[in-house]
Amino acid sequence: MGFARTCSVALVGVEGVVVEVQADLEPGVAAFTLVGLPDKSLTESRDRVRAAVVNSGGEWPQKKLTVGLSPASVPKAGSGFDLAVACAVLGAAERIDPRVLADVVMIGELGLDGRVRPVRGVLPAVLAAADAGFEQVVVPESAAAEASLVPGVSVLGVRSLRQLIAVLTDAPVPDEDPEEPGRPGPLLAGLRMPGAGAVTGVHSLHATYGQGHDLADVVGQISARTAVEVAAAGGHHLFLEGPPGAGKTMLAERLPAVLPTLTREESLEVTAVHSVAGLLPPGKPLIDVAPYCAPHHSATMQALVGGGPGIARPGAVSLAHRGVLFLDESPEFSGRALDALRQPLESGHVVIARSAGVVRFPARFLMILAANPCPCGRFSLRDTRCECPPSAVRRYQAKLSGPLLDRVDLRVEVEAVGRAELARRGAAGESTATVAERVRAARERAAARYAGSPWRTNSEVPGRELRSRFHAAAGAMDEAERNLERGVLTARGLDRVLRVAWTVADLVGHDRPDATDVALAVQLRTGVPRGVPMALGALA
Repeated sequence: MGFARTCSVALVGVEGVVVEVQADLEPGVAAFTLVGLPDKSLTESRDRVRAAVVNSGGEWPQKKLTVGLSPASVPKAGSGFDLAVACAVLGAAERIDPRVLADVVMIGELGLDGRVRPVRGVLPAVLAAADAGFEQVVVPESAAAEASLVPGVSVLGVRSLRQLIAVLTDAPVPDEDPEEPGRPGPLLAGLRMPGAGAVTGVHSLHATYGQGHDLADVVGQISARTAVEVAAAGGHHLFLEGPPGAGKTMLAERLPAVLPTLTREESLEVTAVHSVAGLLPPGKPLIDVAPYCAPHHSATMQALVGGGPGIARPGAVSLAHRGVLFLDESPEFSGRALDALRQPLESGHVVIARSAGVVRFPARFLMILAANPCPCGRFSLRDTRCECPPSAVRRYQAKLSGPLLDRVDLRVEVEAVGRAELARRGAAGESTATVAERVRAARERAAARYAGSPWRTNSEVPGRELRSRFHAAAGAMDEAERNLERGVLTARGLDRVLRVAWTVADLVGHDRPDATDVALAVQLRTGVPRGVPMALGALA
């Protein structure tokens, strides 16, 4: 009788659970039994592993073989256990010393010819292994750069099972034919989730940068530009309402470049989500810029918040974690899908309960809603060309529920651009670099103020803390509190006005919000003009 064990990692959402892979050989009729709550793709590993071992020059044991995955109560999915199963079997057959395998975590799929293929979720799997105290990890060679992002872990990237067996037995490591440059990598085929970029809009995540998208391209729109800057500085949600062609999408596409570069911790969080979704760009193991996700309005609730059959997958709100979620034509989204955003907007994460288990995904994003004022898009007090009946206008605007809009800090009307503004030369708006520098300085002021607390931006601070510890100037909140008494603001709205006022104060360099900062915050919150200059330079 032979026994060996090694370890792998099962992913539950973006969190990993270290799984012990045990192999036991006993005399009897040759059979291969896999136990431990495996899914269909993992059950099929029996045939993949057998073919890979034989084609790698090994001898398959002709005995009763039982492979157990412990803990048995955790659902296991995917093909990432192949490498661990193969080595455990070889250890039980005394082809590899079992003592060498005990403290090694192995992640990778095996091809029938013994090649080691990459799998999704390598980064969160290695993070889980490091948290469990493991110091040695074996991954596919193409995923070694991603796994090496985790400090304190020795990463071995292998191209084939033959190479791994040679390393574990102290034999000469055989050379594998390298991939020819310029040819599509067969090992990466099928790694990306089919259609994921088209459904979620993350295909524009990295294409947005380096294409000359600059805020200076936006003509006019002083109020909207100010709202975008405030949103970026404080992490506030934004609602842009205006006719078609006014520049709503242009503003949203330029917002990610205004956001500061992600910190190391934030980069690992974002990379882990995209790794699980299979959306890491080739050759870029670490995402260090704010993601931008723009799903189509036909997206389902599962596509937005996550879900799907079996183990839930991250949705658009998680793919936009630490970045921007842009919902263009937001009234055209289904009401159930939009209302499902209420909880992640408040908590910063999504909890999805399925029969296969409960999954938690991070979802702290900056949301931008864009909408036309009516079905034809021409409804306004200054434009009489709208042909929509009043009932159609009311019905269209009611598609965005009150509780959802109450969670949006900034509401701005984007007006149509006139011929004179388009034809005007010179006097272009501020560039992205100029605005990004002010946003960076404002975030540094907020970070210094909240040092020692779990908050980093004004939008994250609970209202109770703002009212008790971070006070505005004397009398600055009087007008906002009167709006609360008149029903213009809700209690949540009053807290959000105070958060926006702190962001405005950070942008203009005030130690704490004064009456003008609060007035601008109320104007941005309600969308009703109150005679306050919209240009931040006028408040400094």
